Amino acid sequence: MAQNLLSVFITELITALSGKEQGEIFHDLFFANRSYAFNAPGERASAGGIQTWLQKYYLTQGDLRPQLVVSETDRHLFLVEINVSGIKEFPEEQISLRTILSLDIFKKYRSDILQTMAAMSDFIPGLEQCINSRGKDLIVMDHVSFTPFLFRMIPIISLLDVEVLLPKSLQDILRPKPSVRVKTKPARSFLNLEQMLYFEWQVAVGDTVMDEEEFKKILNKSDTLIRYKSHYIYVGKEELEKLHRHFSSGQELSSREILHAALSGEYQGAKITMDDEVLRLIEELTSVNEVPLPESIRAELRPYQKRGYSWLYRNSKIGIGSLLADDMGLGKTLQVITTLLKYKEEGLLEDKKVLIIAPTGLLTNWQTEIEKFAPSLSVALFHGTGRKIATGYDVLLTSYGIARTEASRLKKIPWQTVVIDEAQNIKNQDTAQAKAVKSIPADYCIAMSGTPVENRLSELWSIMDYCNRGFLGSSKQFKEDFGMPVEVYHDVKAAEKLKKITAPFMMRRLKSDQSIISDLPDKMEINTFTTLTAEQAALYEKTLEEAMMAIEAIDPQNSKELFKRQGLVLQMILALKQICNHPVQFLKNNRLDASLSGKMGLLFDMVDSIVESGEKVLIFTQFKEMGDLILYFLEERYKERLMFYHGGCTLKQRKEMIHRFQHNPADKIFILSLKAAGTGLNLTAASHVIHYDLWWNPAVEAQATDRAYRIGQKNNVMVHRFITRNTFEERINEMIQSKKALADMTIATGESWIGNLNNREIKELFAIK
Repeated sequence: MAQNLLSVFITELITALSGKEQGEIFHDLFFANRSYAFNAPGERASAGGIQTWLQKYYLTQGDLRPQLVVSETDRHLFLVEINVSGIKEFPEEQISLRTILSLDIFKKYRSDILQTMAAMSDFIPGLEQCINSRGKDLIVMDHVSFTPFLFRMIPIISLLDVEVLLPKSLQDILRPKPSVRVKTKPARSFLNLEQMLYFEWQVAVGDTVMDEEEFKKILNKSDTLIRYKSHYIYVGKEELEKLHRHFSSGQELSSREILHAALSGEYQGAKITMDDEVLRLIEELTSVNEVPLPESIRAELRPYQKRGYSWLYRNSKIGIGSLLADDMGLGKTLQVITTLLKYKEEGLLEDKKVLIIAPTGLLTNWQTEIEKFAPSLSVALFHGTGRKIATGYDVLLTSYGIARTEASRLKKIPWQTVVIDEAQNIKNQDTAQAKAVKSIPADYCIAMSGTPVENRLSELWSIMDYCNRGFLGSSKQFKEDFGMPVEVYHDVKAAEKLKKITAPFMMRRLKSDQSIISDLPDKMEINTFTTLTAEQAALYEKTLEEAMMAIEAIDPQNSKELFKRQGLVLQMILALKQICNHPVQFLKNNRLDASLSGKMGLLFDMVDSIVESGEKVLIFTQFKEMGDLILYFLEERYKERLMFYHGGCTLKQRKEMIHRFQHNPADKIFILSLKAAGTGLNLTAASHVIHYDLWWNPAVEAQATDRAYRIGQKNNVMVHRFITRNTFEERINEMIQSKKALADMTIATGESWIGNLNNREIKELFAIK
């Protein structure tokens, strides 16, 4: 049998080592699907040896098929019986081996059956003795001998296509595993959730959890089966040592680790069980009940915005920070303002106030939105060279730059809430800006970001660490637990665990989510405000003063001069528009500095968010020279070639640009002249439209917007209208929107009506306020 085959292999090896050339007989037989006759002297026994050795792996090739049946005896022993099917006289029955060996009716089958049994005897202890006794000696095993048979031999027998029938108690062997039971300490507040949880190591056996003493009572030895209720338990040496280490190590979990375990349902692979009070707390932490809106809110919140507001309010009440990570355009600002107004109405802002830190370009927008939706909230701005921290405010607005340089002053003020907008500004934990922002203490922290993860998970860690200090551990620990597993090894379990443990503290809804898409309009228009820089403000006032001198020199009673006066007014509008866009557009002095324009800073912030979200944007301007400036500044910022569609482009260039924008995922930014591209184009790849400067004719704006919002558009379209605060842009927009400027004003009149105003009205309309 095996000895013959081994002899052949040894002979082959010796021959090869001796230098004698031999054909690759066994390679050809076993790996090349070739035949060999074995006719040479000394080779004939080899064929028989190979056949006998391989026969055990072909137990079910013929008509006769063996079956293995394992049962338990009353003495807690295991009985192994062998049956055979495929006997012609009894085609539907399983005949026991003992019957086949003892009755002559099966004599003609014995040779084939015994040959199969001989091959199986290598896998079944006691089978050879059973055969020799003609089936009288039963195959009986105790727990010790049956354990290796169950775990080592039965899997092999099953792989050889032999049917194995096991009793129910053996079909699902229980393997004890370490388990953690999380409990609550009495008389603690939810505000200190982490401190009120503690744990105990236990052993999980199936659905049963037991402590160390209970487990020791049923465990007498390892590496054997143990009867436990209606099941069997198996504990290997390594498993037993692991359990012993857990119980004897005295390992203590930090409060952070316990909370992670409770939220994720596992700890280092160990099952988590929780008492009823912990389950109640976790349920409260992961569900949101609707909170009544503040009485004085001047906005109609959509259902998903009400959920976000209720979530923010609930988190503040139970003492945990929040990361509002809704997609751009879903109204994060309104949800936060509603929450702050609720604090005001409940008297929470009497002693402590709110600090909002945002990019410089968004400060004006925050001020405008608060005044619009929550006018009862008093707002102060802490910005500029002559900045002072005012008194009597509810909300203080400042920029990240000021927060960095003035952190020592801001830290001394007791804050009820600190809100950071565009929180990706602190994504790098090592920057002075991130450190300064995190150093400002508050009772409650809110972070807002449509893109909480731009490049690496460490960015999420930095933002979450701001909201709830230490909750995700140190940055090093976070990298080991989640950064490397998710980013390098694409570990789905690690990603799912991170999602579970951050779920109570982060809310993210996408515009594409089916659960909220019904709450969204097909097209949403947003007025986005910015302010003049110091250079712009000085130039604006000087230009306005000079223009008004020329206008006031015109005699209003002289009908021949009226046409000239109207021309001067329109010329002034053009100049002031250019100044609001960027001083260089008006001065033509080649000072290509983006920081000189408030609108350009706002554009950077908005386009950054859009691009980081993987979306596309159309940027409209009515000026060819402003389009060139936008192109220059954005190419400098993104270090890539962008597209500008204007009247000077050839037909071929226009077609190529449209095709690129519509079909190339890399082309996310498209700058367009309002006059050249305002009508006729299909640019449905864009989900955002920015009007950098306004025509003051809603119909013209709508035509440009409809390049993206048209048949074929599958996404919701966000329209952003840039308006410079405290200038004629804001006041003309208000007049057009309210339709109260002049009784005979119509939507299509554009700007020509302004020339009909008297000098006092013009000066009031254009003055900086």
